[in-house]
Amino acid sequence: MANNKVRSMTAFGRAEVNYSTGTAVWEMRSVNHRYLEPHFRLPEAARALEPKLRELLRNTLNRGKVEMTLNLKASSGEVAGLQINQALVDELVKAAKQVAPESQPLNPLEVLKWPGVIAEPETNADEQAKAILDGFQQALAQVVENREREGAELAGFIEARIKGISEQVTTVRALLPQILQNQREKLKTRLQELLEELDKDRIEQEIALLAQKADVDEELDRLDAHINETRRVLKNGGPIGRRLDFLMQEFNREANTLSSKAVVTDTTQAAVELKVLIEQMREQVQNIE
Repeated sequence: MANNKVRSMTAFGRAEVNYSTGTAVWEMRSVNHRYLEPHFRLPEAARALEPKLRELLRNTLNRGKVEMTLNLKASSGEVAGLQINQALVDELVKAAKQVAPESQPLNPLEVLKWPGVIAEPETNADEQAKAILDGFQQALAQVVENREREGAELAGFIEARIKGISEQVTTVRALLPQILQNQREKLKTRLQELLEELDKDRIEQEIALLAQKADVDEELDRLDAHINETRRVLKNGGPIGRRLDFLMQEFNREANTLSSKAVVTDTTQAAVELKVLIEQMREQVQNIE
């Protein structure tokens, strides 16, 4: 089923559909899983429908461990229309007298418990199958609705963290020229104080190398690209969990590089904040379909 909404993988659905001789009751539970893993618990009367049920599930969900249980309940209203096998009752009474002529008459309730005494109402197989499929689709629709509702909340949570990451990138980018200049002057002063005898050109080369190591402009550009891509993926929706998981790894890679290049407190603090935001997102992404 094509969709452009973000879905979680955690949901519950329940549906009951009546037919002339009973009720089909479905319960579905869905939790996180790397792939789509269905588990059916079906009574024997519904086994032939399992391939069709699996097809409906595959066409609707993409990921998640889904447990589906079907119960078929006989209608309580059938009691008023019980059909008694009188011939069998007569045979039972006759047999009881032959075995124990002097015994008390048979308990009617015990007689009714004998297999075949009460004729079970005949179930229309096509009607029952339709009720089973209708109930399955209703319960599945509830699961999808719940997944989408929770997915919207997760998308909002991730968007808030993306905004936080963007703010950190903007802050570091604005500070970067001054950070690099301050670092350059600081290194130059120290080197001149300690190494007056060294060639000034060599000092400039060393300063340039150190400044290059401290330059995180490339990492900031990649973080901006990941921010834009994450927003694009969220906007497009659908089964995006794996793509988001990959982006979380890329975010983390750039945050680690930024941390390793940190030469001032501002950059260090930004790197720490980035890692916190990324980890918060990563935990939520694990639950997205």
